[in-house]
Amino acid sequence: MAAVSDRPSVNALAAPLVDRLISDRSALRLAVSAEPGAPCMIDAGAGALGSVEAGRRIAEICLGGLGTVTLSPSGPVARWPFSVNVHTANPVMACLASQYAGWSLQGDPEEGNFFALGSGPGRAAAAVESLFEELSYRDPAERIALVLEADQPPPRSVVEKVAAAAGVDKSAVTFIYAPTQSLAGSTQVVARVLEVALHKVHALGFPLDRVVDGFGAAPLAPPAPDFVAAMGRTNDAIIYGGRVQLFVTGDDADARQLAEALPSTTSRDYGAPFAEIFSRFGSDFYAIDAHLFSPAEVIVTALGSGHSYRGGHLAPDLVDASFA
Repeated sequence: MAAVSDRPSVNALAAPLVDRLISDRSALRLAVSAEPGAPCMIDAGAGALGSVEAGRRIAEICLGGLGTVTLSPSGPVARWPFSVNVHTANPVMACLASQYAGWSLQGDPEEGNFFALGSGPGRAAAAVESLFEELSYRDPAERIALVLEADQPPPRSVVEKVAAAAGVDKSAVTFIYAPTQSLAGSTQVVARVLEVALHKVHALGFPLDRVVDGFGAAPLAPPAPDFVAAMGRTNDAIIYGGRVQLFVTGDDADARQLAEALPSTTSRDYGAPFAEIFSRFGSDFYAIDAHLFSPAEVIVTALGSGHSYRGGHLAPDLVDASFA
C-alpha cells in the first residue's frame, strides 16, 4: 500500500470544483443524480448534451485541483486554431497521481459488459495501482471524485468496488461520466496532452522528481458520433498537434536526451491518423506501439543552465485529415 504523505490532498482540492460543476449543471447542460445514501452521478455527455466548458472543468477536476485548463483561439495548428491549454506547477502529482486513466473498472457479468478506465483524484484515495507505490502517495479523503470515459453510469458492483477501495461510504463518491464522442468527453481527453507526456517520461525512466513544471497545448478536437472516429481525433490532436514544455532539474545531457526520446515521432507507428492505425492492428489498442502516445513536439528546459532542447514536430496535415 502506498504511503500517506504530507503532500496536498487532490480530492480536497478538487471538491470545490465538483461542487461548482454541480451548481452550474443547467448552464453546462449536465444531468445530476444524487439519491440519499447513493453516489452522486454526473452525466456530462451520455444522455445529457454537455458542453466544451463542462469538459474544461472536468479536466481541472481530473488534475486534482493542481492545474489550470484554458481554451485559446491561438493554438499550435493554424487550420484548427482553438486549443486546449494545460498548466500545472506540480506535473507529477496532477498528471500521474490524479489525471492519468489508470484504474480499470469492470462490472459484474450479470450487470452487462460495463468497463471503463477511472481517472481523477479518486484514484489516489484507493491507490490500488502499483504507480502509487512508486509515487509514495495516498490520499485518504473523506469524499472522492472519479471521471469515467463511458456512455452510461457505473453499475452497483463498480460503485461498491470504488467505495471499498477508497475507504468511503458510497454517498461520498461522485462519478462524472461522458463518452469520447461528446463535447465534454472530447475536450477532457485532449486536455491530457501534458499527462501523456508525463506518462512517457515515466516509461522512459527519467526521474519524476526532476520534472518540476509543465505546459501543454493541443487543438480542440471536434467530436464525432462514431467511437473509433472520436477516439482517433482526440489521439491525433495530441500525437500530431500537441506541444508540451517541461522544466527539469539536472544536467543538460539528460534534458537533451529526454527531448529527443519524448515526442510521438519516435514511434514505429507514427505517420497515419490514429483511427487508421487502430484498424491496422485489428482494433487492438494494446498492440499499438506505446511510444506513439505522446505529444508531437516537446521542449525540455534545463533549469540549471537555462538551456532548452527540442524534439519532434507538429504534423498539421495529419490533424486536418483526422478532423476533417
